Amino acid sequence: MSLTSLTKTMRLAPSLLAADPADFGGALTLYERGGADLIHFDVMDGHFVPNLSFGIPVLKALHARTRLPFDVHLMVANPDRLLDDYLKAGAARVAVHWEATTHLDRTLDHIRQAGAKAGVAVNPATPVELLVDALPRLDYVLLMSVNPGFGGQTFLPRALDKARRLREMIAGAGLAAEIAMDGGIDRGNIARVVAAGVEVCIVGSAIFAGGDPLANMSELRERARPETL
Repeated sequence: MSLTSLTKTMRLAPSLLAADPADFGGALTLYERGGADLIHFDVMDGHFVPNLSFGIPVLKALHARTRLPFDVHLMVANPDRLLDDYLKAGAARVAVHWEATTHLDRTLDHIRQAGAKAGVAVNPATPVELLVDALPRLDYVLLMSVNPGFGGQTFLPRALDKARRLREMIAGAGLAAEIAMDGGIDRGNIARVVAAGVEVCIVGSAIFAGGDPLANMSELRERARPETL
């Protein structure tokens, strides 16, 4: 059985990080019109990653403005101290970094007990094989295809092999964990990303990189269709 046949239909998760900070409300409307499945919400603390982004008040305000679920990516040191605030603000999914979480089982249980989907993110240099004991307690794995901290970076092709290895691990264990990928995904590589077993494509710059953002979202979906692979 091919990896492609093991995947579900690709879900598109536009990143708020790529939107105009002066018009996040407009970005939400655009993403809804473009058929987004999730809104990806990057949280950076200037410590775990060398950049700062938006936080809890922004999530709370935007959550009231859209029907789309928020996919929160905590690129922060000691994520446990922030979990409750982000869950209360409207996070439907929360991914913590394997590299930043001391007691991963406890953190995942905390997220799921709050009614959200629990995920773990791994940096490009972190082997997916380290997740073998955590997979039964994961709703999804977020594979970074750039080094986290900044938008607009170039896709790292070695992330495709990681996705294939992870898909084989999940299938071999008879699990249903979803694979997401974040970083540098665009119209030129999204077909290969989906073929490698990725089910949630997080896209930022490619939506606003020239042309009509709605047309760009439509093209990304079209290029990710199985018959185009």
